Amino acid sequence: MESYLLDWAGLLLRWTHVIVAIAWIGSSFYFVFLDNSLLAPQDPALAAKGVGGELWAVHGGGFYNPQKYLVAPKSLPEHLHWFFWESYSTWLSGFALFTVMYLFNASQFLVDRRVHDWQPGMAVAAALAFLLLFWLVYDQICRRVGEARGQVGGDTLVAGLVLVYVVGASWAACQLFAGRAAFLMVGAMLATAMSANVFFWIIPGQRKVIAQMKAGQAVEAIHGQRAKQRSVHNTYFTLPVLVAMLSNHYGWLYQARHNWLVLVLLMLAGALIRHSFVVRHKALAQGRRVPWEYAAGGTTVLLGLAIWLAPAPRPQAVASAPPVTLAQVHAVVQQRCVLCHNAQVNQKNVALHTPELLRQHAQAVYQQAVVLRLMPLNNATGISDEERGLVQRWFEGGAP
Repeated sequence: MESYLLDWAGLLLRWTHVIVAIAWIGSSFYFVFLDNSLLAPQDPALAAKGVGGELWAVHGGGFYNPQKYLVAPKSLPEHLHWFFWESYSTWLSGFALFTVMYLFNASQFLVDRRVHDWQPGMAVAAALAFLLLFWLVYDQICRRVGEARGQVGGDTLVAGLVLVYVVGASWAACQLFAGRAAFLMVGAMLATAMSANVFFWIIPGQRKVIAQMKAGQAVEAIHGQRAKQRSVHNTYFTLPVLVAMLSNHYGWLYQARHNWLVLVLLMLAGALIRHSFVVRHKALAQGRRVPWEYAAGGTTVLLGLAIWLAPAPRPQAVASAPPVTLAQVHAVVQQRCVLCHNAQVNQKNVALHTPELLRQHAQAVYQQAVVLRLMPLNNATGISDEERGLVQRWFEGGAP
Protein backbone atom coordinates (compact mmCIF):
# COMPACT_ATOMS: atom_id res chain seq x y z
CA MET A 1 0.00 0.00 0.00
CA GLU A 2 2.86 2.38 0.80
CA SER A 3 4.35 1.88 -2.66
CA TYR A 4 0.93 2.44 -4.22
CA LEU A 5 0.42 5.73 -2.34
CA LEU A 6 3.92 6.91 -3.29
CA ASP A 7 3.11 6.16 -6.92
CA TRP A 8 0.00 8.33 -6.68
CA ALA A 9 2.00 11.12 -5.01
CA GLY A 10 4.61 10.85 -7.75
CA LEU A 11 2.00 10.98 -10.50
CA LEU A 12 0.17 14.02 -9.13
CA LEU A 13 3.35 15.93 -8.30
CA ARG A 14 4.87 15.15 -11.69
CA TRP A 15 1.69 16.25 -13.44
CA THR A 16 1.58 19.50 -11.48
CA HIS A 17 5.27 20.09 -12.06
CA VAL A 18 4.95 19.69 -15.82
CA ILE A 19 1.89 21.98 -16.00
CA VAL A 20 3.45 24.87 -14.09
CA ALA A 21 6.82 24.38 -15.82
CA ILE A 22 5.09 24.76 -19.20
CA ALA A 23 3.52 27.99 -17.96
CA TRP A 24 6.86 29.32 -16.66
CA ILE A 25 9.02 28.36 -19.62
CA GLY A 26 6.32 29.47 -22.05
CA SER A 27 6.12 32.95 -20.54
CA SER A 28 9.93 33.13 -20.39
CA PHE A 29 10.26 32.19 -24.06
CA TYR A 30 7.57 34.69 -25.01
CA PHE A 31 9.19 37.63 -23.23
CA VAL A 32 12.63 36.82 -24.63
CA PHE A 33 11.04 36.73 -28.08
CA LEU A 34 9.28 40.02 -27.33
CA ASP A 35 12.43 41.79 -26.13
CA ASN A 36 14.33 40.73 -29.24
CA SER A 37 11.51 41.58 -31.64
CA LEU A 38 10.67 45.11 -30.49
CA LEU A 39 11.01 47.95 -32.97
CA ALA A 40 11.28 51.67 -32.22
CA PRO A 41 7.77 53.18 -32.07
CA GLN A 42 6.69 55.07 -35.17
CA ASP A 43 4.20 57.25 -33.31
CA PRO A 44 5.97 60.27 -31.71
CA ALA A 45 3.34 60.23 -28.95
CA LEU A 46 4.53 56.78 -27.86
CA ALA A 47 8.15 57.92 -27.72
CA ALA A 48 7.08 60.93 -25.69
CA LYS A 49 5.39 58.59 -23.21
CA GLY A 50 8.68 56.72 -22.73
CA VAL A 51 7.96 53.70 -24.94
CA GLY A 52 11.27 52.28 -26.14
CA GLY A 53 9.91 49.55 -28.40
CA GLU A 54 6.70 47.98 -29.63
CA LEU A 55 5.50 44.96 -31.56
CA TRP A 56 2.42 44.34 -33.66
CA ALA A 57 1.23 40.73 -33.69
CA VAL A 58 -1.82 38.73 -34.66
CA HIS A 59 -2.98 35.68 -32.72
CA GLY A 60 -6.26 33.90 -32.13
CA GLY A 61 -8.23 36.17 -34.43
CA GLY A 62 -7.10 39.42 -32.78
CA PHE A 63 -4.36 42.04 -33.08
CA TYR A 64 -1.97 42.81 -30.23
CA ASN A 65 0.34 45.76 -29.70
CA PRO A 66 2.65 45.13 -26.71
CA GLN A 67 4.87 48.08 -25.78
CA LYS A 68 7.95 48.24 -23.58
CA TYR A 69 9.01 51.32 -21.61
CA LEU A 70 12.70 52.08 -21.37
CA VAL A 71 12.64 52.14 -17.55
CA ALA A 72 9.06 52.63 -16.38
CA PRO A 73 5.91 54.50 -17.42
CA LYS A 74 5.42 58.00 -16.06
CA SER A 75 2.44 56.81 -14.04
CA LEU A 76 1.51 53.35 -12.81
CA PRO A 77 -1.52 51.61 -14.30
CA GLU A 78 -4.28 50.48 -11.97
CA HIS A 79 -3.93 46.81 -12.92
CA LEU A 80 -0.42 45.37 -13.15
CA HIS A 81 0.18 41.66 -13.78
CA TRP A 82 3.14 40.01 -12.11
CA PHE A 83 4.87 36.90 -13.47
CA PHE A 84 6.29 34.97 -10.56
CA TRP A 85 3.95 32.22 -9.37
CA GLU A 86 4.81 30.15 -12.45
CA SER A 87 8.42 30.10 -11.27
CA TYR A 88 7.69 29.46 -7.61
CA SER A 89 5.15 26.73 -8.35
CA THR A 90 7.59 24.98 -10.68
CA TRP A 91 10.35 24.91 -8.09
CA LEU A 92 8.09 23.93 -5.19
CA SER A 93 6.41 21.09 -7.09
CA GLY A 94 9.77 19.94 -8.45
CA PHE A 95 11.39 19.92 -5.03
CA ALA A 96 8.40 18.04 -3.59
CA LEU A 97 8.71 15.44 -6.36
CA PHE A 98 12.47 15.21 -5.77
CA THR A 99 11.79 14.66 -2.07
CA VAL A 100 9.23 11.90 -2.64
CA MET A 101 11.17 10.11 -5.37
CA TYR A 102 14.81 10.58 -4.31
CA LEU A 103 15.25 11.87 -0.76
CA PHE A 104 12.74 9.45 0.79
CA ASN A 105 14.35 6.60 -1.15
CA ALA A 106 17.96 7.72 -0.98
CA SER A 107 19.36 4.22 -0.55
CA GLN A 108 17.74 3.17 -3.84
CA PHE A 109 17.84 6.33 -5.95
CA LEU A 110 20.69 8.54 -4.70
CA VAL A 111 23.28 5.98 -3.64
CA ASP A 112 25.09 3.66 -6.01
CA ARG A 113 27.81 1.96 -3.98
CA ARG A 114 29.78 1.18 -7.12
CA VAL A 115 30.09 4.95 -7.66
CA HIS A 116 30.47 6.16 -4.07
CA ASP A 117 29.91 4.08 -0.95
CA TRP A 118 28.28 6.27 1.69
CA GLN A 119 25.25 6.38 3.96
CA PRO A 120 21.88 7.56 2.59
CA GLY A 121 21.69 10.37 5.17
CA MET A 122 25.00 11.79 3.97
CA ALA A 123 23.84 11.53 0.37
CA VAL A 124 20.66 13.47 1.19
CA ALA A 125 22.64 16.22 2.95
CA ALA A 126 25.07 16.41 0.02
CA ALA A 127 22.19 16.62 -2.49
CA LEU A 128 20.61 19.56 -0.66
CA ALA A 129 23.99 21.28 -0.32
CA PHE A 130 24.58 20.70 -4.02
CA LEU A 131 21.49 22.74 -4.93
CA LEU A 132 22.29 25.58 -2.51
CA LEU A 133 25.98 25.86 -3.34
CA PHE A 134 25.43 26.40 -7.04
CA TRP A 135 23.06 29.29 -6.41
CA LEU A 136 25.51 30.94 -3.98
CA VAL A 137 28.48 30.63 -6.34
CA TYR A 138 26.49 31.61 -9.44
CA ASP A 139 25.03 34.68 -7.70
CA GLN A 140 28.48 35.82 -6.59
CA ILE A 141 29.80 35.43 -10.13
CA CYS A 142 27.01 37.63 -11.47
CA ARG A 143 27.44 40.28 -8.78
CA ARG A 144 31.18 40.40 -8.20
CA VAL A 145 32.31 39.76 -11.77
CA GLY A 146 29.50 40.99 -13.99
CA GLU A 147 28.34 44.03 -12.05
CA ALA A 148 31.85 44.96 -10.91
CA ARG A 149 32.93 45.13 -14.54
CA GLY A 150 29.96 47.33 -15.35
CA GLN A 151 28.52 44.73 -17.71
CA VAL A 152 25.29 43.68 -16.06
CA GLY A 153 23.71 42.71 -19.35
CA GLY A 154 25.99 40.24 -21.12
CA ASP A 155 29.51 39.73 -19.86
CA THR A 156 31.11 36.77 -21.61
CA LEU A 157 33.42 36.27 -18.60
CA VAL A 158 30.35 35.64 -16.43
CA ALA A 159 29.07 33.09 -18.95
CA GLY A 160 32.48 31.41 -19.09
CA LEU A 161 32.79 31.12 -15.31
CA VAL A 162 29.27 29.73 -14.99
CA LEU A 163 30.05 27.20 -17.73
CA VAL A 164 33.21 26.07 -15.91
CA TYR A 165 31.24 25.64 -12.68
CA VAL A 166 28.50 23.65 -14.43
CA VAL A 167 31.09 21.33 -16.00
CA GLY A 168 32.77 20.83 -12.62
CA ALA A 169 29.45 20.24 -10.89
CA SER A 170 28.44 17.69 -13.53
CA TRP A 171 31.68 15.80 -12.99
CA ALA A 172 31.33 15.92 -9.19
CA ALA A 173 27.70 14.77 -9.26
CA CYS A 174 28.60 11.75 -11.38
CA GLN A 175 31.38 10.83 -8.91
CA LEU A 176 29.08 11.01 -5.87
CA PHE A 177 25.57 9.97 -6.87
CA ALA A 178 23.93 7.24 -8.91
CA GLY A 179 24.02 8.23 -12.58
CA ARG A 180 20.29 8.74 -12.84
CA ALA A 181 20.26 10.97 -9.74
CA ALA A 182 23.40 12.83 -10.83
CA PHE A 183 21.84 13.95 -14.11
CA LEU A 184 18.66 15.04 -12.39
CA MET A 185 20.68 16.79 -9.66
CA VAL A 186 22.48 18.99 -12.17
CA GLY A 187 19.16 19.90 -13.79
CA ALA A 188 17.67 20.70 -10.37
CA MET A 189 20.75 22.77 -9.55
CA LEU A 190 20.20 24.99 -12.60
CA ALA A 191 16.44 25.12 -12.00
CA THR A 192 17.03 26.25 -8.41
CA ALA A 193 19.18 29.11 -9.66
CA MET A 194 16.49 30.05 -12.18
CA SER A 195 13.79 30.28 -9.53
CA ALA A 196 16.14 32.02 -7.10
CA ASN A 197 16.85 34.64 -9.79
CA VAL A 198 13.13 35.41 -9.85
CA PHE A 199 12.72 35.34 -6.07
CA PHE A 200 15.82 37.29 -5.01
CA TRP A 201 16.45 39.70 -7.88
CA ILE A 202 13.84 39.99 -10.62
CA ILE A 203 10.68 40.47 -8.54
CA PRO A 204 12.34 42.49 -5.70
CA GLY A 205 13.93 44.75 -8.32
CA GLN A 206 10.59 45.39 -9.93
CA ARG A 207 9.04 46.11 -6.53
CA LYS A 208 11.77 48.67 -5.81
CA VAL A 209 11.08 50.39 -9.12
CA ILE A 210 7.40 50.66 -8.25
CA ALA A 211 8.17 51.91 -4.74
CA GLN A 212 10.46 54.61 -6.18
CA MET A 213 7.77 55.69 -8.61
CA LYS A 214 5.15 55.90 -5.89
CA ALA A 215 7.53 57.95 -3.75
CA GLY A 216 8.21 60.34 -6.62
CA GLN A 217 11.88 59.35 -6.74
CA ALA A 218 14.04 58.82 -9.80
CA VAL A 219 13.92 55.19 -10.92
CA GLU A 220 17.30 53.43 -10.68
CA ALA A 221 18.08 51.67 -13.96
CA ILE A 222 20.20 49.01 -12.24
CA HIS A 223 17.11 47.11 -11.12
CA GLY A 224 15.86 46.66 -14.65
CA GLN A 225 19.34 45.84 -15.93
CA ARG A 226 19.89 43.20 -13.28
CA ALA A 227 16.46 41.67 -13.89
CA LYS A 228 17.20 41.53 -17.61
CA GLN A 229 20.55 39.83 -16.95
CA ARG A 230 19.00 37.12 -14.79
CA SER A 231 16.09 36.65 -17.20
CA VAL A 232 18.52 36.10 -20.08
CA HIS A 233 20.46 33.58 -18.00
CA ASN A 234 17.21 31.79 -17.19
CA THR A 235 16.30 31.38 -20.85
CA TYR A 236 19.67 29.78 -21.58
CA PHE A 237 19.25 27.41 -18.63
CA THR A 238 15.85 26.11 -19.81
CA LEU A 239 16.84 23.56 -22.46
CA PRO A 240 19.79 22.19 -20.43
CA VAL A 241 17.44 21.77 -17.45
CA LEU A 242 14.82 20.00 -19.54
CA VAL A 243 17.24 17.52 -21.10
CA ALA A 244 18.78 16.76 -17.69
CA MET A 245 15.31 16.09 -16.28
CA LEU A 246 14.24 13.90 -19.20
CA SER A 247 17.48 11.90 -19.19
CA ASN A 248 16.37 9.71 -16.27
CA HIS A 249 14.21 7.77 -18.76
CA TYR A 250 17.27 6.74 -20.80
CA GLY A 251 19.70 4.49 -18.98
CA TRP A 252 22.21 4.43 -21.84
CA LEU A 253 22.83 8.14 -21.18
CA TYR A 254 23.56 8.16 -17.46
CA GLN A 255 25.15 4.70 -17.51
CA ALA A 256 27.70 5.70 -20.13
CA ARG A 257 31.34 5.34 -19.19
CA HIS A 258 31.98 9.10 -19.13
CA ASN A 259 28.44 10.05 -18.16
CA TRP A 260 29.41 13.50 -16.84
CA LEU A 261 30.72 14.42 -20.29
CA VAL A 262 27.56 13.06 -21.90
CA LEU A 263 25.52 15.36 -19.65
CA VAL A 264 27.70 18.39 -20.38
CA LEU A 265 27.45 17.85 -24.14
CA LEU A 266 23.68 17.39 -23.96
CA MET A 267 23.29 20.65 -22.05
CA LEU A 268 25.71 22.44 -24.38
CA ALA A 269 23.63 21.36 -27.36
CA GLY A 270 20.51 22.68 -25.65
CA ALA A 271 22.14 26.03 -24.88
CA LEU A 272 23.37 26.41 -28.47
CA ILE A 273 19.93 25.62 -29.87
CA ARG A 274 18.29 28.05 -27.44
CA HIS A 275 20.79 30.74 -28.46
CA SER A 276 19.86 30.11 -32.07
CA PHE A 277 16.25 31.02 -31.32
CA VAL A 278 17.26 34.11 -29.33
CA VAL A 279 19.42 35.55 -32.10
CA ARG A 280 16.85 34.52 -34.71
CA HIS A 281 14.22 36.77 -33.12
CA LYS A 282 16.58 39.72 -33.20
CA ALA A 283 17.76 39.03 -36.75
CA LEU A 284 14.21 38.85 -38.10
CA ALA A 285 13.25 42.09 -36.36
CA GLN A 286 16.29 43.87 -37.83
CA GLY A 287 15.99 42.33 -41.28
CA ARG A 288 19.31 40.53 -41.06
CA ARG A 289 20.33 36.98 -41.97
CA VAL A 290 19.23 34.40 -39.43
CA PRO A 291 22.39 32.84 -37.92
CA TRP A 292 21.42 29.19 -38.09
CA GLU A 293 24.99 28.09 -37.39
CA TYR A 294 24.28 27.95 -33.64
CA ALA A 295 21.45 25.47 -34.16
CA ALA A 296 23.69 23.57 -36.57
CA GLY A 297 26.39 23.46 -33.89
CA GLY A 298 23.95 22.10 -31.30
CA THR A 299 22.64 19.53 -33.75
CA THR A 300 26.21 18.47 -34.59
CA VAL A 301 26.93 17.93 -30.89
CA LEU A 302 23.83 15.72 -30.61
CA LEU A 303 24.82 13.77 -33.73
CA GLY A 304 28.31 13.26 -32.35
CA LEU A 305 26.84 12.00 -29.08
CA ALA A 306 24.58 9.58 -30.94
CA ILE A 307 27.58 8.15 -32.81
CA TRP A 308 29.72 7.98 -29.66
CA LEU A 309 27.09 6.18 -27.59
CA ALA A 310 25.92 3.81 -30.31
CA PRO A 311 25.94 0.24 -28.99
CA ALA A 312 28.26 -2.30 -30.50
CA PRO A 313 26.63 -4.62 -33.04
CA ARG A 314 24.94 -7.54 -31.35
CA PRO A 315 26.69 -10.82 -32.05
CA GLN A 316 24.75 -13.19 -34.23
CA ALA A 317 23.27 -16.11 -32.36
CA VAL A 318 25.03 -19.37 -33.01
CA ALA A 319 22.70 -21.54 -35.07
CA SER A 320 23.53 -24.62 -33.02
CA ALA A 321 22.98 -22.86 -29.70
CA PRO A 322 20.02 -24.31 -27.84
CA PRO A 323 17.04 -21.97 -27.34
CA VAL A 324 16.77 -20.14 -24.03
CA THR A 325 14.15 -21.64 -21.76
CA LEU A 326 11.74 -19.97 -19.40
CA ALA A 327 13.41 -21.75 -16.49
CA GLN A 328 16.79 -20.20 -17.36
CA VAL A 329 15.37 -16.69 -17.53
CA HIS A 330 13.30 -17.15 -14.39
CA ALA A 331 16.43 -18.19 -12.50
CA VAL A 332 18.04 -14.86 -13.50
CA VAL A 333 14.92 -12.90 -12.60
CA GLN A 334 14.66 -14.63 -9.21
CA GLN A 335 18.18 -13.52 -8.39
CA ARG A 336 18.16 -10.04 -9.90
CA CYS A 337 14.57 -8.76 -9.96
CA VAL A 338 12.28 -10.54 -7.52
CA LEU A 339 13.69 -8.61 -4.55
CA CYS A 340 11.52 -5.66 -5.64
CA HIS A 341 8.93 -7.51 -7.73
CA ASN A 342 7.27 -10.17 -5.60
CA ALA A 343 3.96 -10.90 -3.92
CA GLN A 344 4.72 -8.61 -0.98
CA VAL A 345 6.63 -5.83 -2.81
CA ASN A 346 5.50 -5.30 -6.38
CA GLN A 347 7.13 -2.10 -7.52
CA LYS A 348 5.14 -0.40 -10.32
CA ASN A 349 2.53 -3.17 -9.88
CA VAL A 350 4.86 -5.69 -11.50
CA ALA A 351 5.43 -9.03 -9.76
CA LEU A 352 7.83 -11.60 -11.24
CA HIS A 353 8.09 -14.34 -8.62
CA THR A 354 6.40 -17.04 -10.72
CA PRO A 355 7.09 -18.21 -14.30
CA GLU A 356 3.54 -17.27 -15.27
CA LEU A 357 4.01 -13.67 -14.06
CA LEU A 358 7.36 -13.48 -15.85
CA ARG A 359 5.70 -14.44 -19.16
CA GLN A 360 2.90 -11.94 -18.49
CA HIS A 361 5.40 -9.11 -18.03
CA ALA A 362 7.93 -10.36 -20.57
CA GLN A 363 7.82 -7.23 -22.73
CA ALA A 364 8.27 -4.90 -19.74
CA VAL A 365 11.22 -6.97 -18.49
CA TYR A 366 12.81 -6.90 -21.95
CA GLN A 367 12.33 -3.14 -22.37
CA GLN A 368 13.51 -2.16 -18.89
CA ALA A 369 16.37 -4.61 -18.46
CA VAL A 370 17.67 -4.99 -22.03
CA VAL A 371 16.63 -2.09 -24.26
CA LEU A 372 16.67 0.81 -21.78
CA ARG A 373 18.92 -0.88 -19.20
CA LEU A 374 17.04 0.97 -16.46
CA MET A 375 16.50 -2.09 -14.29
CA PRO A 376 17.61 -3.26 -11.83
CA LEU A 377 17.75 0.31 -10.52
CA ASN A 378 21.40 1.41 -10.36
CA ASN A 379 22.06 -2.30 -11.05
CA ALA A 380 21.82 -2.84 -7.30
CA THR A 381 21.60 -6.63 -7.74
CA GLY A 382 24.53 -6.83 -10.14
CA ILE A 383 22.92 -8.25 -13.27
CA SER A 384 25.59 -9.04 -15.86
CA ASP A 385 25.61 -8.34 -19.59
CA GLU A 386 25.46 -12.08 -20.19
CA GLU A 387 22.28 -12.30 -18.14
CA ARG A 388 20.74 -9.38 -20.00
CA GLY A 389 21.66 -11.18 -23.21
CA LEU A 390 19.91 -14.30 -21.97
CA VAL A 391 16.70 -12.30 -21.39
CA GLN A 392 17.12 -10.72 -24.83
CA ARG A 393 17.46 -14.05 -26.67
CA TRP A 394 14.49 -15.50 -24.77
CA PHE A 395 12.19 -12.57 -25.57
CA GLU A 396 13.31 -12.19 -29.17
CA GLY A 397 12.79 -15.90 -29.58
CA GLY A 398 9.10 -15.49 -28.73
CA ALA A 399 9.32 -15.71 -24.91
CA PRO A 400 8.53 -19.46 -24.88
